[in-house]
Amino acid sequence: MTTTLAGGRAARRQTMRRIRPRRSPAVPLLLAVWAGAAGVLWLWWRNTPAISDDTGRILGAGRITGLLAGYLMALVVLQMARVPALERRVGSDRVARWHAMTGRYTLCLVLAHVFLIMWGYAAQAGKGLGDVVAQTVDSVNQLPDMGKAAIGTGLLVVIGLLSVGPVRRRIPYDAWYHVHLLTYAAVFLTFWHQLTTGNDFAVEPAARTVWYALYGSVTALVLWYRVLTPLRLNLRHRMRVEAVIEETPGIVSVLIGGRRLHRMGAEAGQFFRWRFLAPGMRFSSHPYSLSAAPRPDLLRITVKAIGDHSARLRELTPGTRVWAEGPYGALTAQRRSRGKVLLVAGGVGITPMRALFETLPGASGDITLLYRANSTQDLALWDELAGIADERGARLMYAVNSPDGERPDISAETLARKIPDVERHDVFLCGPPGFAQSVYEALRGAGVPARRIHHESFEM
Repeated sequence: MTTTLAGGRAARRQTMRRIRPRRSPAVPLLLAVWAGAAGVLWLWWRNTPAISDDTGRILGAGRITGLLAGYLMALVVLQMARVPALERRVGSDRVARWHAMTGRYTLCLVLAHVFLIMWGYAAQAGKGLGDVVAQTVDSVNQLPDMGKAAIGTGLLVVIGLLSVGPVRRRIPYDAWYHVHLLTYAAVFLTFWHQLTTGNDFAVEPAARTVWYALYGSVTALVLWYRVLTPLRLNLRHRMRVEAVIEETPGIVSVLIGGRRLHRMGAEAGQFFRWRFLAPGMRFSSHPYSLSAAPRPDLLRITVKAIGDHSARLRELTPGTRVWAEGPYGALTAQRRSRGKVLLVAGGVGITPMRALFETLPGASGDITLLYRANSTQDLALWDELAGIADERGARLMYAVNSPDGERPDISAETLARKIPDVERHDVFLCGPPGFAQSVYEALRGAGVPARRIHHESFEM
């Protein structure tokens, strides 16, 4: 059984009103980050006297690594705050990559800071490198707020180890997600020793004020966007499960009703983080894309059973309360800059592509969808896609494995042959990371500029 949600011309008119092509603010944001790092370096330089011995050099290196680590910790939390300007314009997947990269740099700087400072303290006391551990124990016991800092550092190490690729892939999503939330506790615990033992803040009251303002602003953003905004959204819209429908074996659609859902500001191509208040699912929050254009009274997600949470969606009953956060994601019509558009979907990446396929304005022949799946049985929502293609005069193509399991060729040459003017298209791409990377390279080989390839990974 399949379910059809069609917004048709009304959905396209709504999308047309929202199309205001805008550049991503990623570059200005990165420049601001580097400017902040330059300010930290200037603070260190201003308060560092002439260094004449090895001990001074070691302590100086320990101070600058500590200052930079403290600065990056604030950025790590900011990247977890789900600020709309980041999530909807830069893109959730890109922000997630920034967060992972910043976290790795932060952990390396923290460890370097601890080692260098303790080595420097040991050298000041006439001890050697072998006494660093003993010096660390003494410092934790004697210096203010160092006990909290030690606990916070330990939490950062645990979180960092669990976030390493091979380890992360072996841990259930829910377990990793909740452990990752300990980052807030780790940052809180390590914050205080920066002010009580940091020489730069002791001699520069203005720097102390700026540091309080930095961490205070980030804390306010977290409380607003991760606590108060979701609370307001869910109290206002009161969402519930309307129905659960099997689309193909292993893939279900969940219809979600509520009040004035059109005022949530969701667009085709975006996703929410969903929490279903059913037994065994209350403490699990997972990201799923909208698989149809949002309607005033109904939203739909279509999910493949690839884990415990997604497999249990088929057990939901009508009336189950739903808690959502969002909308998130930048894979929307606002990225479009050309009249012709190619949508490329891999697997369950079809969900945002299906919504865009329906809503992106265009004349007959302007919109093309290429759908990659393992077999024709895995082509979820195919009847809907075919109906949309017929109504709009759009092109619909699929690429599935041959009967002997051979994978289809999606290369630059194939794309140029099937879509002769592909280099003049905007391309929206969604699918597993390996698939997305290979298609991206093929598109670049076919002459599509990188600025016109808009992609978002659904792997969170």
